[in-house]
Amino acid sequence: MAKRPSEFTLIAQVFAPLATAPEAFGLLDDAAVLPPRPGHDLVVTTDALVEGVHFLAGDPPDTIAKKALRVNLSDLAAKGAEAAGYLLALSLPEHIDDAWIKTFARGLGEDQMAFGISLLGGDTTATPGPLTLAITALGYVPEGKMIHRGGAKAGDCVFVSGTIGDGGGGLAILNRENAPANAQEREELIRRYRVPTPRLTLGRALRNVATAALDVSDGLIADLAHIAEVSCVRIVIEAGRMPRSPALRALWGDSLGALVRAATSGDDYEIAFTAQSENSVVEAAKHAGVAVTRIGRVETGSGIALLDSRGCQIGVPRPGFTHF
Repeated sequence: MAKRPSEFTLIAQVFAPLATAPEAFGLLDDAAVLPPRPGHDLVVTTDALVEGVHFLAGDPPDTIAKKALRVNLSDLAAKGAEAAGYLLALSLPEHIDDAWIKTFARGLGEDQMAFGISLLGGDTTATPGPLTLAITALGYVPEGKMIHRGGAKAGDCVFVSGTIGDGGGGLAILNRENAPANAQEREELIRRYRVPTPRLTLGRALRNVATAALDVSDGLIADLAHIAEVSCVRIVIEAGRMPRSPALRALWGDSLGALVRAATSGDDYEIAFTAQSENSVVEAAKHAGVAVTRIGRVETGSGIALLDSRGCQIGVPRPGFTHF
């Protein structure tokens, strides 16, 4: 195992090259400076990822880096924000060596190029515990245009981007539960778990369309329940309308249990949202080049319900992932 460099050598050789924005000062200072953007609000979000909880110990380092960054960009996307940069706090256990860190940094660099952002700063420490990393992402949205969780109203329709359940399917394969016979389908589901796609373009297109939105991280049912709670409404989801990929259907099938599992497995990082006008959603989705599916409706009342094809409520013992 190659020896890990010292903290300051690590910063200078591995992470400073990622601080491409002039506001980051090449990581030679204690802080970065973000000049205000006239007519815009600054949006800030943070997510921590822990080995064995959010990713597996054997996951490639570059995919761990990309997932850590992308789950934060996904939060910005659901708020309608444009990404501006990020901070990284990295706690490294002893077994992480120089080669691992360089591959991790390469993954960050590739995503910085893909999303047009820069590392702005952060912290690097040692830990006796599992590998832990936290990213704080910063973005801008036109003043007053951030899409909140509270805002859904009775009569709105409920939508979700992309497909649901693929992240959970990928994790199931990595945990050797089962796998589709088709190698391409297996790899696609694993990729969805390890390297999700933040829907930044769609989020910006929804600024004047969505009444409420969030990203699907803990499970579609669990996350939409947050919108229902904050908006003081009832959300009804039709299970048969949930978009699922051919790869996931090959993995889990089409039973009622498979639908519930897809709706509660999490790690999808799609945008779930409500809107008054389906036509406006169709136009926004077309502009963004992202498939969007209407999956339910907003009613008066409280809570969330998942319905079968007969309109009967499906029991959901566990709506999604919880840490505690």
